[in-house]
Amino acid sequence: MTNANEQRLPRLLALVPYLQARPNIGVAQAAADFGVSETQLRRDLTLLWMCGLPGHGPGDLIDLSFEGETVSVIFDAGMSRPLRLTGEEALALVVALRTLAETPGLADSDAVQRALAKVEAAAGGSVDAGTVAVQLDHDERLLPVLTQAVERRQALQLRYYSASRDETSERVVDPLRVFTSDGHSYLEAWCRQAEGLRVFRFDRIDDAVLLDEPAVVPEGVQPRDLSEGVFHPASEHLLVDLRLGPAYAWVADYYAAEDVWAEGEDVRLELRVADPAWVRALVLGSAGQVAIISPDWLADDVRTEAERALSAYGH
Repeated sequence: MTNANEQRLPRLLALVPYLQARPNIGVAQAAADFGVSETQLRRDLTLLWMCGLPGHGPGDLIDLSFEGETVSVIFDAGMSRPLRLTGEEALALVVALRTLAETPGLADSDAVQRALAKVEAAAGGSVDAGTVAVQLDHDERLLPVLTQAVERRQALQLRYYSASRDETSERVVDPLRVFTSDGHSYLEAWCRQAEGLRVFRFDRIDDAVLLDEPAVVPEGVQPRDLSEGVFHPASEHLLVDLRLGPAYAWVADYYAAEDVWAEGEDVRLELRVADPAWVRALVLGSAGQVAIISPDWLADDVRTEAERALSAYGH
């Protein structure tokens, strides 16, 4: 029924200008031209005969004569030309369709591409296909895939950057839920590599692929309590005190800190880390903008590593 209605609307829009150009055409010929039965064509003509603007009288409606074997238009109510998209209308449709096409898992990509080709052709050159490009936000691109995995209970393969180890790895996860906290979107899932429940931030997921296998979450595993926030540092994690120059003040917003305060133009923060490797990488790559205040042993390690790297340039 839906498909029939979708086909009927463009036929109704085209009927009046078609009949205007062919006065007193036979009902059988018109039905053949539109690829419908005579009975269907008469139903369409009856519907058109009742079309008009609200509040207007019978004289303002489309008036047709189709009692016999021929059809003629007595009054077209302004529908004397086939529907044509303006440049603005065509552009809006093209952008919307390309957004659908760029969003994985949201729609039938083949159907979207066919519709896109028809709209661009109907625009008659008013929209240059080469000038319209749609680029989705990273989170918007990921959301349909991750949501689909949760709803269908399917496993995912992720390429994920771990800030605590400053490395990117491939892993297979069994998703539990997608949620938002403190302005960031997250996937909570059972990580087969770590054999534990993990939370993955969208902006650190480089890629996500839906696998053709069911998600298998161990019995008894439940989503974590988020009432106190996403990150729950453990007391055994290393407490690091950092001083950040203005160019690296963003670190205080990006990572969960136990304490943050200003020192002139610099920012000081204390945070707990499970693995200090990412702190080393942060300091070494900051060109002096990040300094380790404590613990002393970590500051010494980074200083030694920096001196070793500098000495290598002398050879």
